[in-house]
Amino acid sequence: MSSRAPIAPNDDVATQADHPLARVRRLRLTRWARAVARYRTDLLVGLFFAALAGTLTHRLWADPTGLVLALNPEDQVLYEWFLAVDARALLGDFGLSTDRLNAPDGVNLMANTSVIALGVLFAPVTLLFGAPVTFALLVTLNLAGTATAWYLLFSRTLRARQAAATLGGALCGFAPGMVSQSNSHLHMTAQWLLPVIVWLVVRLLRAADPAAGAATGGPDRRRLTTSALGLAAAVSAQVFIGEEVLFLAALTLLVMAATMIVVDRDLARRALPAFAGAMALATGAALLVLARPLWFQFAGPLGVADGMFSPHYFSADLRSWWAISPLSLVGDERSAQLSTGPAEYNTFLGWPLLVVTVGCAVWLGRRPLVLACTAGILVMGALSLGPEVVLDGEGTGLPGPYALLGGLPVVDGALPMRFALAVPPLIATLLVLAVDRALRGTGRTRRLTLVAVAAAVVPLIPAALPTAHRPPVPAFVTAGHWRTCVEPGGVLVPVPLATPKEPWPMRWATAANANFSMPQGFFIGPHGRGGSASMGVAPRPTSTLLAEVARSGLRPVVGDEQRRRAAADVEHWGASCVVLAADTAHADSLRLTLEALYGPSSRLSDAWYWRV
Repeated sequence: MSSRAPIAPNDDVATQADHPLARVRRLRLTRWARAVARYRTDLLVGLFFAALAGTLTHRLWADPTGLVLALNPEDQVLYEWFLAVDARALLGDFGLSTDRLNAPDGVNLMANTSVIALGVLFAPVTLLFGAPVTFALLVTLNLAGTATAWYLLFSRTLRARQAAATLGGALCGFAPGMVSQSNSHLHMTAQWLLPVIVWLVVRLLRAADPAAGAATGGPDRRRLTTSALGLAAAVSAQVFIGEEVLFLAALTLLVMAATMIVVDRDLARRALPAFAGAMALATGAALLVLARPLWFQFAGPLGVADGMFSPHYFSADLRSWWAISPLSLVGDERSAQLSTGPAEYNTFLGWPLLVVTVGCAVWLGRRPLVLACTAGILVMGALSLGPEVVLDGEGTGLPGPYALLGGLPVVDGALPMRFALAVPPLIATLLVLAVDRALRGTGRTRRLTLVAVAAAVVPLIPAALPTAHRPPVPAFVTAGHWRTCVEPGGVLVPVPLATPKEPWPMRWATAANANFSMPQGFFIGPHGRGGSASMGVAPRPTSTLLAEVARSGLRPVVGDEQRRRAAADVEHWGASCVVLAADTAHADSLRLTLEALYGPSSRLSDAWYWRV
């Protein structure tokens, strides 16, 4: 009989529990639990913003490939194509220019709002699920991410209470301008790096102030260096997301800095030397990354150095500032006439918010930050009015402050009305300070402040973005049949050809992950008079001929001259084949015209094609 004691059933469990790997797992779970508990409120606020963004975009999520944002479908086609081209970075096929559009010349991606960083970051999503899914995801994440980032800045840097910071984040992320720009302007709504840039500037300023670093008796050199390098990294990343947003942020911070220097001369005297030195370090580090891309954008092949949009046309109507956006739940469609289009409702803040903002600025007193925000609001709001003040659609003859900047390099590439996009974060800062002060107080002032702020913000609650159905991409493309007439990287000519006003054939290339190139298209390039910036390129004779047939359905007379031009055009494009989808409007007229130009066609799946 054995003298060994029987092992209790629980001994194996106890032994496993004491195993080093088990202890590591328990430690990790404990750390995760503590982190979740510590940041529980932040996570809940982030989820709230994500849910709100999802509510606004839920119609697009119903079928990303079959639906399009109804208010700006042309730009959605363009950005989906950008995302498809950017995703090719994972395939080792990417540069600052591309030959996959505007064959044979190509397109300078830096000269276009190509959201390169976002396209590369979300390339796996694009390659797995398609660019339309990535587009829908980015529309949603830009809203939620921007709101969450500003919330964190308000709660950490301003140390505002959670409710006040949440209000500020919501106003920044879901302001009328942000919701309006969500109609396909990914480069304008991807603002979630701006709070990081602001935080780094504030961190740099505090490190430069000897009074803030009393323990060392001077500027904190280590924090200065890390802040400067972090600022350089954030600015460099934002350049590859949206330069216009970065420009607006830099101009706003410059106005605020000048105001701070005037109103707080002691701080300027103490911190300015070290602050300027650290900013020089940040600038130098950023230029190491950005020197070549910026040169490529303005002076490289197919680069553009001038703006192509009229500042007179893209100026904010003064009356639009106190109107309610048509994209808000209580908005009035009649207000739409105060802007150039539904993607540019940048100034529609409503008179209740303007009145409450003035009240908060007066109540908060002469604090440097309050004065700096007020100055930023006034300057950026005034610049949005353009070179001439317009009221109710009529010019007043009064020059706007923008007239002083018109024609300056870089500045002329920004639309005046978009200067207004810098205003909501400044207003949000004032409201956060006011609400935080009210929450810490008691009595009548507290109730009055909270009620007034609520009354100002509620009318701005946005409605869901409207969508519309779009025709499916031909199976000839989606099933890969295009490979029968063009090699990957070759040129396929869709009929009719893509133009800035009718970019729909670009969806073919997007569906094929930009595996083939196309002539013409929707892009910005130096194809205007004297090499100036233009939208798209002048169409070739055959393109013009086919576009007219597609519009009217009338078959033209095709003779030797037309056939000669058709042959010259496909040679110019370097085309391998011409393709006509069977469901194209006036397909029979187009097919017969193409057969007269290029000979008999071949039918495959739902398209005719001609090897040329």
